[in-house]
Amino acid sequence: MATLQEEVQKHINKLVRPLKEEEELKEVLKVKLTKKEFKLLNAWADQSDLEALKAKLNLDEERYSALETKLVKKLNQERIKQAMCL
Repeated sequence: MATLQEEVQKHINKLVRPLKEEEELKEVLKVKLTKKEFKLLNAWADQSDLEALKAKLNLDEERYSALETKLVKKLNQERIKQAMCL
C-alpha cells in the first residue's frame, strides 16, 4: 500500500523540495482539492477499488477521466506544490 506522499510524488512533474509529513500533507490537500479530487487521490494511494469509488462518487468513465486530469494538473500548479512542500 502506497502512502499519500508517494502517490503525490508519482503525479508531480518536478518537485524541488521534499513533501510535508503525511498528516500535514493531508490537511493541505483537503483545503486545496475538491472533495472528489481528495477522495480519488486517497483511493490511488490506498490502491482501492476504483470501480467502487466511481460508483460511490457517481462518475462515469468520461467524468472520471476529466476528474483525474484536473487532479494531476492541480498537483502540478506551483502554488499548490509550494503548499505541499516543506
